Amino acid sequence: MLSTRMRPSLCPFCEAAAFMARPAFQMRSMRHMATTQKPRPSRMGLSPKVALPEAKAPRRRTNSPFGGMNVTHADFRHAPRQRPSSAEQKRATRNAPEKYKPKDDKDKDPFKALKMQRALSPISYSHRSAVKQSIADTESFDQFGLLPSIHQSISAQALKGLDDTSPTPIQRLAIPALLGTSNKKSKDNNAMQQYLLAAETGSGKTLAYLLPVIDALKRAEIAQAEEDAQVEKETAARKNMFALESPPLSNEPHPTTGRPRAIILVPTAELVQQVGALAKSLSHTTKFRAALISANFTGTVIRNRLFSPSGVDLLISTPHLLASISENDPNVLSRVTHMVVDEADSLLDRSFAPITGSILDRATPSLKQLVLCSATIPRSLDSHLRKRFPDIRRLATPNLHAIPRRVQLSVVDVEKDPYKGNRDLACADTVWNLGREAGEDAVKRVIVFVNEREKCSELSLYLQSKGVDALALSRDSDERKQAQTLAEFTGATIDSKASQAQAKASPAVQAALPGKRQLTNTKVLVMTDLGSRGIDTLMVRNVILYDVPHTSIDFIHRLGRVGRMGRRGRGFVLVGKGDRRDIVKEVRDGMFTGSALI
Repeated sequence: MLSTRMRPSLCPFCEAAAFMARPAFQMRSMRHMATTQKPRPSRMGLSPKVALPEAKAPRRRTNSPFGGMNVTHADFRHAPRQRPSSAEQKRATRNAPEKYKPKDDKDKDPFKALKMQRALSPISYSHRSAVKQSIADTESFDQFGLLPSIHQSISAQALKGLDDTSPTPIQRLAIPALLGTSNKKSKDNNAMQQYLLAAETGSGKTLAYLLPVIDALKRAEIAQAEEDAQVEKETAARKNMFALESPPLSNEPHPTTGRPRAIILVPTAELVQQVGALAKSLSHTTKFRAALISANFTGTVIRNRLFSPSGVDLLISTPHLLASISENDPNVLSRVTHMVVDEADSLLDRSFAPITGSILDRATPSLKQLVLCSATIPRSLDSHLRKRFPDIRRLATPNLHAIPRRVQLSVVDVEKDPYKGNRDLACADTVWNLGREAGEDAVKRVIVFVNEREKCSELSLYLQSKGVDALALSRDSDERKQAQTLAEFTGATIDSKASQAQAKASPAVQAALPGKRQLTNTKVLVMTDLGSRGIDTLMVRNVILYDVPHTSIDFIHRLGRVGRMGRRGRGFVLVGKGDRRDIVKEVRDGMFTGSALI
């Protein structure tokens, strides 16, 4: 083999030609490789690997500073993960919080959406069954042992015109307890008796506490008269026969002047008028003196009623007015033996509790019996009673927190045709449909509930523009016209002059404009929750919920305006965008099954 040193040398011209030919050959070969490159696959074609199983993801590296983040399993030395045994799984599930436990569809918690709202105090169904057995034996008012005059006033005044005069479940349960016939003998007879009456709306709770209170007043009056007669007899026996007897003083006030013996507290002036009307009717047969005071009366009327020379036995008032009177004259509460707090869920909430509590504190030294009355028992009221009145006796009916099955609830979808989200149009159309069902001679009364009081006047004006006789009732309304407005829906008698003035003031009852339709056989009252508590609307058979109520408590009180005293009624709820449809569905299911909304 020859070495490179022994290769023959070329001439300079040959070496230059060889040097120039080498790079040209390389460039031609590179251009040839670029032109022969494979074309890209089409975007519409499938990859040949589409049918192959996916490759496992590469193992995560944990040797970096952030390799252990968001890791739920500690993989030590790449050891295989073992599944826990069944015993370990049961132990972990048993000790885990309720929200982490697996939920079974069969054991699904009922009324979940309602419980997310303002919750009601639960009452066991075993307690409801026991109450049913206890009230089944009572059939008439004769079994209560009331005074003859009071028993006579029930059929003559309280239940006048009704065919069925048998007591309701709450009356069968409460009247014997408040009278003391069903109470067990306590160790301390001087201790104040505390009761909570809880029953559904329209069940006669007012008469349930009013009859025992009047019975106690009359029995105390009889006992006081016998004691005075005994004192006069003893005085006459010791009197000197030659002594001159002084004439009686004509200007001496009655001992009960400004010192009532029983007080009934209600949240609104409308309830003062309603409860006072029932008490006044009972006083025609059972002689006692009842006084009604509220912000609807002038100061002169309030002073003349409370400080009447003939005295006052029963006082019906609102807490704010009575608290302001007792601050100037604390002796007003010095002789109170019986006190009733009606609508206790409102009078013992955050807004009323300080004022109501101050009245109870001042009346406690002489108080013998305290009665709290409510249609619902919220959690807040339940906790308040456990703290302040731990010994209170609860008298609850089996149908508490349940809307009666005789009330039918319909849902109107505002988002569908022809409304297309117009809630006012849906409300007016519902009212017109109800008006067409009524005859020409009959007058149908409808109540429309709204959540905001600013909407009352706005909606009433809209209904009036559609030919509907509509009125608005809220805190912004004139106080003198509120009683006149409610009188048309409660059946109460009002002054003829006042009714004529109201008819003139209402633009909906004026002469119809030419070419404009008028719904003359239907009257509509638009209001907030002002009239949903305790107002006895026996003449109303239809209720429209313009807004979905915030809580189940509002559902119970608003739908409770119909179906009172065993009558049938209908409710319509307008559901639109943003409303809780799940709550409406649960309320309808509970009404269909007759279950309590707890």
